[in-house]
Amino acid sequence: MRRIVSVWLIDWPVTVWANGAGRVSPPEVPVGAHEGPPFALITRTARGAVIHALNAAARAAGLSAGQTQADARAILPTLICRPADLAADRGALQRLAVWAERWSPAVVVDTEQEGMEGLFLDVTGAGHLFGGEAALLAGMEARLAEAGARARVALAPTPGAAWALARWGKDHAVVPEGRTRDALAPLPVEALRIEAAALRQARRFGLKRIGDLYEMPRAGLARRFRDGAGVGLVKRLDQALGLAAEALVPTRPPPKYRAWEAHAEPLCDIAGVEGRLPELAADLAAALEKDGQGARVLTLTGFRTDGRTTALTIKSGLPGRDVAVWMRLFRERGVERLDLGFGVDALMLSADLAEPLKAYQVSLEDEAAARHAESLTALIDRLSARLGDGAVRVAEPQGSWLPERAERWRPALGLSKAVRPDADAADADPRHRPILLLDPPEPVEAIAELPDGAPALFTWRRLARRVARADGPERLSPEWWRPPPADREARTRDYYRVEDDQGLRYWLFREGLYGREYTGADEERAPSWWMHGMFP
Repeated sequence: MRRIVSVWLIDWPVTVWANGAGRVSPPEVPVGAHEGPPFALITRTARGAVIHALNAAARAAGLSAGQTQADARAILPTLICRPADLAADRGALQRLAVWAERWSPAVVVDTEQEGMEGLFLDVTGAGHLFGGEAALLAGMEARLAEAGARARVALAPTPGAAWALARWGKDHAVVPEGRTRDALAPLPVEALRIEAAALRQARRFGLKRIGDLYEMPRAGLARRFRDGAGVGLVKRLDQALGLAAEALVPTRPPPKYRAWEAHAEPLCDIAGVEGRLPELAADLAAALEKDGQGARVLTLTGFRTDGRTTALTIKSGLPGRDVAVWMRLFRERGVERLDLGFGVDALMLSADLAEPLKAYQVSLEDEAAARHAESLTALIDRLSARLGDGAVRVAEPQGSWLPERAERWRPALGLSKAVRPDADAADADPRHRPILLLDPPEPVEAIAELPDGAPALFTWRRLARRVARADGPERLSPEWWRPPPADREARTRDYYRVEDDQGLRYWLFREGLYGREYTGADEERAPSWWMHGMFP
């Protein structure tokens, strides 16, 4: 049995404007703009300045959304007008949807009809967690009021029915399963969320209440309306009655695994949050263990009393469900980073990324290597938690022979295979490469036998070095299918491993070939020598 809550946020743009962070209200506009003097928010259109939203006092004076500012001021010269901020309205509604996850992980932003902004929450099977469905609605409206939002709420088996009752029904309406037709019958036809054209034609036909539509054949009802408006009317009616499906897509994908708890009194300090965290973690670990899963990304979310949320995320290179490890990572990350505001009255710990946690057999000869890999993973997790996700990096091999493109740095947390016991060591490049690569390569002056002899003497950083031993060349052709590296030409390189008479080892290359790429005609195209790295 599906149970849907609809939240109607009354005069939402006015609420957002009044609660704007850091807003300095003019003396004639109190912060509580809902109860103040006549006030309206306007937008600029082709018709000029048009009322976008208004408070109760302006509405009581006979004004309505859609009127031009000039007409409104002709009716009410004392009307206070301010520009609307549609982006701020949408952003605040998205943030409120995240905060509303305290009641359900499946929250949907409802902006289908301007001036009727709200939320849908799928609370199927969750009513008993809040003392029943009636208590859930009462608590929801009270919490929203504390957060500064004026709202009406209703609960029904379908989104359409809940939407209609929240706006035209009784306060805190709860419709039991099987009573949807009776609950909707006395409501006006506009409660079906139909288009303006369909509403005008319905009124012309004398169809004022939803109950007037019940006995009319669907096919005939659809044909009686012009321009296809009847099709939309029939669809909305069937959706409200549960005869046609209506999908709700949550604002954020709900986590499959989560542990949640509410508090009668807000937690106002970090110590209180830390005290509740182990129990939440144990509940989450039990849910993961039941499905053979382990968490790699955990998020602790606190739902504040002012309608905002605060969150802290930890990550792990390998899936796990060890509560002690989680607690250590949260301490390393810093639970004190949570901004509790005036307190949080609900906490949620969710596994945002879960993977199968499988047991594997470790042979006696590989046991030490397995323990080392697990210790390395734990070290990476702790350092990343303390220093940041991108602070610990590993070199990931790339499909290129050019040294500066052969690897790229990636956060170690995103490449867990590199530290797993079953990582394939054969993936490493068997060629000899220096442990220190200069980026970019530095120019050197070299004396070498033509056309492709190793250098006998070279000067680097104004110091001359005599070569005692040399190995090479290792020829790398340019990657013709890709642009060359920055500040370099697409030319052939000959690499040499050389050792000077002091025992220091270097990695040099000659860029360009005598005979093929250089014939002596253009001095700027002459082959040049570069220092690219050093060996231990």
